[in-house]
Amino acid sequence: MSALIDFLPILAFFVAYKTVGIWTATGVLMAATALQLAVTWLRTRRVSPMMLWSAVLVFAFGAVTLYFHDDLVLMWMPTALYATLALAFAASSLQGRPFVERMMSEHLKVDAATWRAANWMWVGFFALLAGLNLAVAYRYGLNTWVWWKLTKIGIVFVFLLAQVYWLARRAERLAGDST
Repeated sequence: MSALIDFLPILAFFVAYKTVGIWTATGVLMAATALQLAVTWLRTRRVSPMMLWSAVLVFAFGAVTLYFHDDLVLMWMPTALYATLALAFAASSLQGRPFVERMMSEHLKVDAATWRAANWMWVGFFALLAGLNLAVAYRYGLNTWVWWKLTKIGIVFVFLLAQVYWLARRAERLAGDST
C-alpha cells in the first residue's frame, strides 16, 4: 500500500497525460499529490521532508505551468527536486552525519567512510538525474519526457537496490574482519 501511495501522483499523471493531455495531467498530478500527503498524514501522522518538498515543487511548478500554459515549466520540476536533493545530501556529508546513514543505520552497520561514500553516490546520482531530465526535456520534447518521468521510477529503484547490496556486502566484510 505504501509503494502505491508513493507512486500514485506519477502514475495518475501518466494516465491523465495519455488519455486527456498535459494540462489536465498537471491538475491531476497536483490533486494526486495532495491526496498522497493527506493519506500519508492520516496513516502515519507524519510526512517526510522529502515528500513535503516534492509536494511544494509540484504545487508551485504545476500552478505556474497551468497559469502560463507552458509545459516546459513542469518539465523543470524534477530537475529542481533532484538538484535540491543532491545539495541536501552533499550538505549532510559535509556537516557530519550523511542522510544515507540516518536512513539506513538501524538496518546496517558500516564504518563512517562507507556511509560517506554511499551518500556521495546519491549526490552524483541525483545530479545525473537532474541533468538527464533537462536533456530529455529539451532534446526530445514532452511525449518522450513523460515516458522518461515514468522510467525514472525503475531507475531509482535499481539504484537503491544496487546501493543496498553494496552496503550489505561492505557490512558483511566488516563483520567478517572483526571476528
